[in-house]
Amino acid sequence: MDHSTRAKTPRLSRLAFTLTALIGTATAAVPSLASANMGDKDVARMVSFGGACAKCELSGRKLTGAQFVGANFAGAALVGSDLRDARFMGANFAGADLSRADLSDAQMVGSNFSKAVLVDATLRSVEARGVNFSSADLSGVDMRDAGATGSNFSRALMANAKLQAAEFPGANFTRTDARGANFRDAEMSGATFASGLFDRASFRDADLSASNLAGATFVGADFRGASMTSANIGGVDLSRAKGLDQDQLNDACADAGTRVPVGLVAKSCRGGAKVRYISAPLPHRPPALPKAPAPPAGPRYLVAVD
Repeated sequence: MDHSTRAKTPRLSRLAFTLTALIGTATAAVPSLASANMGDKDVARMVSFGGACAKCELSGRKLTGAQFVGANFAGAALVGSDLRDARFMGANFAGADLSRADLSDAQMVGSNFSKAVLVDATLRSVEARGVNFSSADLSGVDMRDAGATGSNFSRALMANAKLQAAEFPGANFTRTDARGANFRDAEMSGATFASGLFDRASFRDADLSASNLAGATFVGADFRGASMTSANIGGVDLSRAKGLDQDQLNDACADAGTRVPVGLVAKSCRGGAKVRYISAPLPHRPPALPKAPAPPAGPRYLVAVD
């Protein structure tokens, strides 16, 4: 082990000791350390945390490959921390400050980042299935190539976010402010954008099939090359959107309240049979319950008569 490795290990040990002390009598945060050489720097490849460490101060820490399994770091500060390849499994980071943190290639499955601050954070190629980002501040975040199937971004701030080629099928962007965000080449089938703000956002070559755009604003948004098959644009004002063509509108589902750029016509799904609703077959009726068994006969007594 070289001198730099020996220098890093005590530092991380002191960090683990500090976390344990902060927890008190609660479940301890138990670190498991291993070292990996990255260029001329030795960086801890594994630090495992469980239990509670709410409002911990971990800003600027190197926590590459750290594992947060069921841990509670609500309100913690990790500003500018290195969390590349970290694992967040069922962890709670609600209200935590991860501004400018690097979470590239992290896994965030089923975790809670509601009201967290991730301004200018890097989340490139993260796996964020079913993550709760509701009311989080993701302004300027870099989530290119991320996978966020079914994640919740409702009421989040995502202005000027970089989201190119990310996967958001079934994601919830209800009341999200994503003005100026770049969704180019993103997979967003079945996502909902209801009542959100997407002015000046780019949806070029994005997949918006079966998505719900009702009530959202798209002033100056770019839809060039986007797939809008069966997308709900009922009541949506697209009159100042850019890049729309008639083929896209023919595939989408409009209504009398839909407004489109001059020279284009929005068509309803009704009559055109653009959307087919196939109801699932009714389940078989369960068999009738068997009749209750007859009560047992009363007890018999043997009586001896002298």
